[in-house]
Amino acid sequence: MTTSANPGNGKAKKYSWSNFVQFFKDYGWCYAFIAVPLLLFIFFTVYPIFMSFIYSFQKYGVMGSEWIGLENYKNLLNNDIFWKAMKNTVIYTVATVPVNIIITLFLAMMIFPLNSKSQTFFKASFYLPGVTSGITMSLIWLWIFDPTGAGLFNAILGFFGFDSQMWLANPNTALFSLILMTYIGGHGTGVLLYLAAMGGIPKSLYEAADIDSASWWSKLKNITWPLLKPTTLYMLVMGIIGSFQVFEQAYVMTQGGPNFATTTIAYLIFDHAFQAFDFGLAAAESFVLGFIIIVISILQFKFMSSDVEY
Repeated sequence: MTTSANPGNGKAKKYSWSNFVQFFKDYGWCYAFIAVPLLLFIFFTVYPIFMSFIYSFQKYGVMGSEWIGLENYKNLLNNDIFWKAMKNTVIYTVATVPVNIIITLFLAMMIFPLNSKSQTFFKASFYLPGVTSGITMSLIWLWIFDPTGAGLFNAILGFFGFDSQMWLANPNTALFSLILMTYIGGHGTGVLLYLAAMGGIPKSLYEAADIDSASWWSKLKNITWPLLKPTTLYMLVMGIIGSFQVFEQAYVMTQGGPNFATTTIAYLIFDHAFQAFDFGLAAAESFVLGFIIIVISILQFKFMSSDVEY
């Protein structure tokens, strides 16, 4: 029985190996193409995330790190500046994301009835500034908020007889100044998404509404807005993720000041990591931020996801 079993096992192994060789000949080149980006993803994304998670439990040092368990997480939860940064980030998110979605929808609705050439012009006009470096845009806004008469906003105030304002140096207006930046620009991607979604809504729905003498508001409330819900959900999720990671504006324009008025979570992580060189605490803050974003995103998909199809 043992002798007869061995040849069978050998044939099975030979058959399996031949299948593998044939599979590699047929599809090996496909895996060769994805091997490089996969390795890059592992080395520059997966590995750093894993090591950051390890560092979050350590007191990091160049000559050697000390394992301290949950001390970093305890320290940040007992840190008043962390909660100040969290408050600023939440205020920034609540004040920017919903308002920007409304502004973007309004712009898209204004552009949609235009002819093709006009739509292309406005699409490019709104989208191209969005591909500009965030640092460059922050420098432009730094000039706009210049506290002297050379700043655009103060020049406008002076024209109407008002005194100049210290927009970025006043704790009461600094965070609002960063919020105002998002209202005036950065709607290009959202406009394109809404225009594409509007183009997919069947015209027959609006024709039926016209037959029933539906008003403009009725069409918006009962046709346009419900069918744009998947696009709105996407913009809401991505907007909140982006606002919780806002960094460039605070770094270039205010350095988190004055008196931590514009310190956000992302800026605080940068400050602890590359100013104080406390990589363990910065890693812990990063994972707390990541956890918050994941929870909020899951809740959004749970309560706002829609199965509407055009």
